[in-house]
Amino acid sequence: MVEAQLLTKTFRTYRKQPGLLGAVRGLFHREYTEMRAVDAVSFSIGAGECVGFLGPNGAGKTTVLKMLSGLVQPTSGDARVLGFKPWDRRDEMKRQFALLMGQKNALWWDLPARESLELNRVIYGVERKRFAEVVGELSRLLEVEDKLDVMVRELSLGERMKMELIAALIHSPRVLFLDEPTIGLDVTSQQRVRQFLRQYNSENGVTTMLTSHYMGDIEELCQRVIIVDHGKLFFDGPLASIMDRFSGHKVLQLRFGSAVEGRFEEMGEVLDHTPLSVRIRVARGRVADVCREALAQWPVSDLAVQEPTVEEVIRQLFDPAQRQGAPQA
Repeated sequence: MVEAQLLTKTFRTYRKQPGLLGAVRGLFHREYTEMRAVDAVSFSIGAGECVGFLGPNGAGKTTVLKMLSGLVQPTSGDARVLGFKPWDRRDEMKRQFALLMGQKNALWWDLPARESLELNRVIYGVERKRFAEVVGELSRLLEVEDKLDVMVRELSLGERMKMELIAALIHSPRVLFLDEPTIGLDVTSQQRVRQFLRQYNSENGVTTMLTSHYMGDIEELCQRVIIVDHGKLFFDGPLASIMDRFSGHKVLQLRFGSAVEGRFEEMGEVLDHTPLSVRIRVARGRVADVCREALAQWPVSDLAVQEPTVEEVIRQLFDPAQRQGAPQA
């Protein structure tokens, strides 16, 4: 359904010299800087997959989605979406995919939401009966039935985002690109949008690429993740395997039957410590040894070994100081 082969995008920007003299020189001789936003990225996504597309700010995620949507033409490489080359912008493809960008408005600001959706109906050639059924069902699932006749500018951020989702799904796309769909939403709205996307994907088998800085979105919706950094593919595989490949430690939690004083720093990084408990970050290879040492030295009443959260591991991956030596995909 979605395939990228050595997809590359380089942007060429004018570098202005400082001062008036620099401005005058720029009239006759300009210097340019090239920035490679995406560097030979390749992947393939099958029908019905929901794939998380992760990376730090500036990693090239949005540029990849724009190339796959046909908004940006690559410098080199190739891509296919539903069998079409995206930048050819064929009508047959545009009727079968949707791009939702959480930081961009797709609805008319000064129109009621219903009229903006009606405009999308006309653009995509959706029959009125089908349109009424889709809008009614989606607005019910997203709990915005009473907001359809409200001006878009008067909707809350969460309500507007839900309307944007409805607009993106009016024509029942087979491929859905979501770029930060829950950005800026409160916890309740985020959870509602996640539940809706999970249910919609399950019922309709829509192939979905999702970028998000909220790991809750990725953990709840995606079993596979693609990670890019500095424009390059860094990882492509099951979300669960990130823990095994990139987490170098576990968290050991000890509870004691009586107050204990000890040199816990010798076992690992102490995260918190009270007289009756301690949490220590321990190198993965030393967990068994540290557990034996703890049980031999102190009156341990409870012992738990915890994996770090996915969010913590991803954060470490995006921190250059911590990622040195991490294995490549």
